[in-house]
Amino acid sequence: MSLSSTSNSLIPTKSLIHHSHSHSTKPNQSSFPIGPKPNNHSILAVHAAEPAKNPVVTDKPSKPQTTTIPRNAGSGKWNIESWKSKKALQLPDYPNQEELDSVLKTLDAFPPIVFAGEARTLEEHLGEAAMGNAFLLQGGDCAESFKEFHANNIRDTFRIILQMSVVMMFGGQMPVIKVGRMAGQFAKPRSDSFEEKNGVKLPSYRGDNINGDTFDEKSRTPDPQRMIRAYCQAAATLNLLRAFATGGYAAMQRVTQWNLDFTEQSEQGDRYRELANRVDEALGFMAAAGLTVDHPIMRTTDFWTSHECLLLPYEQSLTRLDSTSGLYYDCSAHMLWVGERTRQLDGAHVEFLRGVANPLGIKVSDKMDPNELVKLIEILNPQNKPGRITIITRMGAENMRVKLPHLIRAVRRAGQIVTWVSDPMHGNTIKAPCGLKTRPFDAIRAEVRAFFDVHEQEGSHPGGVHLEMTGQNVTECIGGSRTVTFDDLSSRYHTHCDPRLNASQSLELAFIIAERLRKSRIRSQPPLPSNVL
Repeated sequence: MSLSSTSNSLIPTKSLIHHSHSHSTKPNQSSFPIGPKPNNHSILAVHAAEPAKNPVVTDKPSKPQTTTIPRNAGSGKWNIESWKSKKALQLPDYPNQEELDSVLKTLDAFPPIVFAGEARTLEEHLGEAAMGNAFLLQGGDCAESFKEFHANNIRDTFRIILQMSVVMMFGGQMPVIKVGRMAGQFAKPRSDSFEEKNGVKLPSYRGDNINGDTFDEKSRTPDPQRMIRAYCQAAATLNLLRAFATGGYAAMQRVTQWNLDFTEQSEQGDRYRELANRVDEALGFMAAAGLTVDHPIMRTTDFWTSHECLLLPYEQSLTRLDSTSGLYYDCSAHMLWVGERTRQLDGAHVEFLRGVANPLGIKVSDKMDPNELVKLIEILNPQNKPGRITIITRMGAENMRVKLPHLIRAVRRAGQIVTWVSDPMHGNTIKAPCGLKTRPFDAIRAEVRAFFDVHEQEGSHPGGVHLEMTGQNVTECIGGSRTVTFDDLSSRYHTHCDPRLNASQSLELAFIIAERLRKSRIRSQPPLPSNVL
């Protein structure tokens, strides 16, 4: 279930896990050996895929497929520790194995952060998005930090997601599934294992749940105790989100009160206020007609959490056996995704994720081979369950128009059901003249438009967007109607990792998406009979 209700369907039963890890000498490879093997549990349900419609024609033919599919990838009996027999990239080298084992044993005994029933409900909703009957809005910080952990920051991000969802729901006339990159999005993959400054070489910063961002040896040394703090912060964040979602803050009657202070005098603030007044009028009409506006569906909202599945020892320690279904769930979040750097077919991250029953995302760039994507989906969703797999594309606008059609066609030919989502952030990162990373709003908007265009031409469903964004008034992405320039970046550049859309830019993008959803809705409506005209 979502945050608007509770569930006791998960009994936090844990198989006995023995941590007898050997230390690795390779900086990016796991040093965790395989342990005991619990019983394997499969995922059920089969549906057929929608047939092709008007295929898009590109002027660039796809390159011959040369990807080698590893033998036996995703085969064999799964257990909660089988990932340790695979090559694991992007994992830190902890210097004190005894301390690591002690922390993992502590996490094993902690309560789950989310419940299995909630994850199942999210999967059902994502299955609706795969069929074109709902739209996913997934957003939040690039990487959560210990330093910026504050109730106001959580509230503001939650509030801007609420605003965006109202805008999209009003335009698309369909449910919007709200999923935060929150309550666990700490770890970040790195291109290099080490960072060098002035001749000093130290481990790269990998997120607050692993090490610190200060450039000194003590801060950069991976510290397993940070996992305990990350768990506590994630649990506290989710507790507050539950209160916001169910305690009246998210009531539709408050739609006019959600505007953030610094958007009040902006074009987006004006557009939102106009829309909110229309919603208020509709609620007034409902009340006058005798339709209740006090129903729980009008006073609460569904909200789920997600993060990248990266730090596998932590994820394993929060994985529980659900007594209702007999399936394992990673109870650190409702939804998890595997990143571009860790989605190897025979890698540890894919091995771990194929055995947990959470809905899963797969980050896909223009480098993804269509045959490899089909094989990856087959490994992670062998029963072709709707809502299980969300494909999160991150390519840049031009690559999107050329590469995405081939992926859509390959998945359709395989009869696989997925939810297609656009991440317009990661393919559009540039370096500003001042040296800071930024993302042009125009490029983000162009990729979103390309995403909708391709799906319209392919006859497939644009199922959602995945955004790095914040409710704070930051200056990290350039452009937007309240133009942020290169010179503005340093004034309020607070991100620990990648640049985020601020609240005004996020709302502006929501209106653009809502307009596309509205047009799609109008096109899909059957024409009125001639005798009605």
